[in-house]
Amino acid sequence: MTAGMDTDGFAIEASALRYAYPDGHVALDGVDLTVRPGERVALLGPNGAGKTTLMLHLNGVLLPTSGQVRINGTPVGRKTLRDVRRQVGLVFQDPDDQLFMPTLAEDVAFGPANFGVAGEELSRRVDDALAVVGMTDHARRSPHHLSGGQRRRGALATVLACRPDILVLDEPSANLDPVARRELADTLLGLDTTMLVVTHDLPYAAQLCDRAVIIDDGRVVADGPILAILSDALTLARHRLELPWGFDVAAMADLSERTGRRLPTG
Repeated sequence: MTAGMDTDGFAIEASALRYAYPDGHVALDGVDLTVRPGERVALLGPNGAGKTTLMLHLNGVLLPTSGQVRINGTPVGRKTLRDVRRQVGLVFQDPDDQLFMPTLAEDVAFGPANFGVAGEELSRRVDDALAVVGMTDHARRSPHHLSGGQRRRGALATVLACRPDILVLDEPSANLDPVARRELADTLLGLDTTMLVVTHDLPYAAQLCDRAVIIDDGRVVADGPILAILSDALTLARHRLELPWGFDVAAMADLSERTGRRLPTG
């Protein structure tokens, strides 16, 4: 846990958040969102809704036109970027955005080394992060020689090695085969960090998260328990979201309640 973290408050707090791109397009238009420490929240919405723009505000890649974002009570701004980026780890949709060194181990070491970690502590962080994602045996391999699922888990390891309090994942299941989807889900469900999952994959969101927030046209339009949100066909349709054919929300809710655990969704 990061020093100074306010455990009585919110891990993520966006207040009246507005962002306009240089061409004048308003991507976020008064977003209010809070996420408590330890929560797992799915951020849903159609293409162009503002999901990625919101994600990029959470560690200062973008800064608000107006409004504010706080991470564990710290306002995100130019003077706090280093501290905020220690606390928030972004895992991008394309693993190649995070894997660029000759070996996977060097990629995993890059982030913590940039924060001043060195020596035995750095080696320990690399080993621990690779073990968490089940990639220890691939430490000396080139990331370009790994499968898509392995690269996705390797990219996650590069973030975990920085020991963030909050994980933000952009379309984590995109382009993964069923086995790789399950392996990544197993890894993510084994973590105890606060998590925001940006995705169009509604069943995957239901497997990973307890709560869903729908954003559309730069505004939060729905927020609640994820199975309740996914059961609201009218709201899903209104915001161009659709469950895959054959997915039964009621059956998943019933089985989850009876077994007391999350269930695989593919």
